[in-house]
Amino acid sequence: MIKKRINQLRSKFKEYNIDGYIVPKNDEFFSEYSQKDRLKTISDFTGSAGIAIILKGKCYLFVDGRYTIQAGIESGKYFKIVNYDKIINCNLFRKLTIGVDPKLFTSQQIKNFFSKYNKIKEININLVDLVFDKYKFDSKPFFSLGSHIVGESHNSKINKIINFVKEKKSNYLFVSSPENVAWLLNIRGHDNPNSPIPNCHLFISNKREVFLISEKSKAKNLIKEKKIKKTNLIDPKKFISFLSNLKGQKIIIDNKSCSLFYENILKKKFIIVDKYDPIYLMKSIKNKVEINNMIGSHILDGVALTKFLYWIKKINKKKINEFQAQNKLEYFRKKNKSYLYPSFDTIAGAGKNGAIIHYRANKLNSKTILKKDIFLCDSGGQYKYGTTDVTRTICFSKPKNYIKDIFTRILKGHIAIATANLNNFFNGKLIDPLARKYLKQIGLDYKHGTGHGVGFFLNVHEGPQSISKLNKIKFKEGMILSNEPGFYKKGAFGIRIENLVYIKRLKKKLFFKNLTLAPIDSDLINFDKLQKKEKEYLFKYHLEVYSKLSNFLSKREKKWLATFI
Repeated sequence: MIKKRINQLRSKFKEYNIDGYIVPKNDEFFSEYSQKDRLKTISDFTGSAGIAIILKGKCYLFVDGRYTIQAGIESGKYFKIVNYDKIINCNLFRKLTIGVDPKLFTSQQIKNFFSKYNKIKEININLVDLVFDKYKFDSKPFFSLGSHIVGESHNSKINKIINFVKEKKSNYLFVSSPENVAWLLNIRGHDNPNSPIPNCHLFISNKREVFLISEKSKAKNLIKEKKIKKTNLIDPKKFISFLSNLKGQKIIIDNKSCSLFYENILKKKFIIVDKYDPIYLMKSIKNKVEINNMIGSHILDGVALTKFLYWIKKINKKKINEFQAQNKLEYFRKKNKSYLYPSFDTIAGAGKNGAIIHYRANKLNSKTILKKDIFLCDSGGQYKYGTTDVTRTICFSKPKNYIKDIFTRILKGHIAIATANLNNFFNGKLIDPLARKYLKQIGLDYKHGTGHGVGFFLNVHEGPQSISKLNKIKFKEGMILSNEPGFYKKGAFGIRIENLVYIKRLKKKLFFKNLTLAPIDSDLINFDKLQKKEKEYLFKYHLEVYSKLSNFLSKREKKWLATFI
């Protein structure tokens, strides 16, 4: 099927006078998880990040370290798998004319990746859609969230943006990222499989005019609620004629999500004075109401995960496969009425599959979980109201000493992050080495960041903050991040321990507070290698887990959970 689609795509090259075509993971709204996954269509690759380049005689698939093994398995037959670092000023091919859909790339990406050695040709029809256009779409209308859920009115947020636009001496801000529109207007939608994203754009002026760029059917509730004036709802097809009626010369756009297509249109009408959308940083700092809602969601999620862990370790006697295990976890989550759907596709990897960092089990191809296997389960949920993401690694029999040693070193790194003084380690770049320290003592490491930002009832991966080797965004009170060091031995096992944390302030001290509540498998820990402070942390963590969850557990579950204290 993939070979046929590649050949069908290549058959369009002559018509459009190109030597190749570039297919990114994202859709027109730059979503991580999309209903329209063209990259999977053309390559079979199911990871959340990647770019394919189809040339006349060769195909390349660029992925980062999380997906190297997976990409080889899924796409290696027809694509050469290349580390994502090589895409910067890509010189694997030269002096070619490469086609792109300008709606799927920013001008910065084109400049950084492809235009140094090759000519880029913008094609306003997506060529993958000409080959395959059977994507399913949910057209349900957007919905609003009250201040008791989000903690701040949309009018208050709009005032902050207007002040920013005025400070920049601009007439307008074009909010191209749907997640930022969601935050600003306190709305959500149904346009993503794993996030309540409302696919739309927004124009806001320094005179407090707010224009929503969206289909009428999706915005009908917002008009009814008078959140958007009927006259200020702009059909995307009429975007250019809408611009012609605007007064003022200066505009701010976003270099992360304003596509080349929109930038080309806007710069014909306006002077672009900045390419920074301030909503990313504003959105990353959750208020007390959002934090409290996240705490509540994590209690619900912790109950489901703890019930699952007890079931799979102590109750289940049947041979089950990875797919059945992830369905059982979903069953426990669904028992709560506040649960909506997964915040990403569950990663349930047994044995060698655990080493595939973002592995996906499916009904047709799923490994039976053996007693000797190390089982890695990374999952999360969207709740009313909050977003969760948690990884636990467990065993079913006595693990080998070297596996316990590695797990314990990962745990020590996890605890080092959780207990760090954020006044000293005040950004992701500074704190990241703490997680890797104990693995590096024996020459080991992992090929992913230690933590990503997380949205409030939005995307499970949300910047600009993260814990990684490059991120310099200063930590602020209210930010939520993941803490997830790991290690992966190809063909053998994978280990990861992940909690979500939020940044709390006590007087002048900033520190991480755990959101995630679920036991960490003590059968995998070598307690002799833990320092006194690390043992105390683990005791206090499990005591908190027990105190918050025990009322929702059966007597047997409660008794089992008490053994971790």
